[in-house]
Amino acid sequence: MALLAGIIYSVILLVAAIGDYRTRRIPNRLVLLLAILGVAYSLVRAPLLSGFAQAIGGIGTGLLCWLPFYVLGWLGAGDVKLFAAAGAWLGPGRAVEGALVAALVGAVLSLIWMVRTRGVKGAVETLGLAAGSPGVLSPVGDASRHATLPYGVAIAFGAIWAGWMPRLLHI
Repeated sequence: MALLAGIIYSVILLVAAIGDYRTRRIPNRLVLLLAILGVAYSLVRAPLLSGFAQAIGGIGTGLLCWLPFYVLGWLGAGDVKLFAAAGAWLGPGRAVEGALVAALVGAVLSLIWMVRTRGVKGAVETLGLAAGSPGVLSPVGDASRHATLPYGVAIAFGAIWAGWMPRLLHI
């Protein structure tokens, strides 16, 4: 049953990542499905109270990890909600691991994206400006949706990694 659950979890996250890449949107229905199935999985895996605490703790941890980046305008609400929903499957400790992996993957993707859209010189200038004024990393209001990085790809990668790979941290 754990294998089937892991496959369902991964497929939902992959669908979200592909959708975010194509449209720069993560549907709320997909996030809700991931969250509901995550809570159900946690309840099946552990005693009722313990399973529920794991799921809610994972959702809360996922929100706390990414909400500041939404507030700064660096991530969309869909990215934050997607990771919080994945947290229902992961629990708090694994959600922290997934967030760390997603942040590393996201940093690499962001650098590649910046070089691709601004060139090497523009990327270096932007990063130099960002050191003193992080707001320059927020998308420009007039920018088309496709000019922004689909961070759901990094979020999904980190969440899948945390679900399948050996523990990185001992939390």
